[in-house]
Amino acid sequence: MAGVRRQVLGGLAFVVSESKSVTGRTVDSMAKVMVVDDAKSELRLIEGILKTAGHEVVCFPDGEELEQRVVLERPDLLLLDIVMPHRNGYEILRSLKRDERTKAMPVVLVSSKNQESDRVWGKRQGADEYLGKPFTAEQLVMVVRQFVR
Repeated sequence: MAGVRRQVLGGLAFVVSESKSVTGRTVDSMAKVMVVDDAKSELRLIEGILKTAGHEVVCFPDGEELEQRVVLERPDLLLLDIVMPHRNGYEILRSLKRDERTKAMPVVLVSSKNQESDRVWGKRQGADEYLGKPFTAEQLVMVVRQFVR
């Protein structure tokens, strides 16, 4: 039977349902989300929110060799910053969408670039969704739930 737990993070309360899968693991904890952002504070914030919501989170501070990391980690969803040193999120996104091993994985661009033209460009590059910074915990959890369940 499904259980419900209440968690609080940064003054925000979350109600997290826990339903058991055939293996006995909770369904919510089965979602693996990879987060790539060069800002450590953003990584910690996103990681905290998603772990509180019951997800497994893998964080990387840059896009170096990200394609290999994605193949090895096999996340259910990638949250990708755009403005980063060395390689920007658009370059990484295009590379992932060209690769047969990673092209089906959903990618959400998470960026402070909040103009409508940025959103349109991100989707044209292959992003499945676009989440502008700053965002609320609820907005982050909702965008993740669009792609993992």
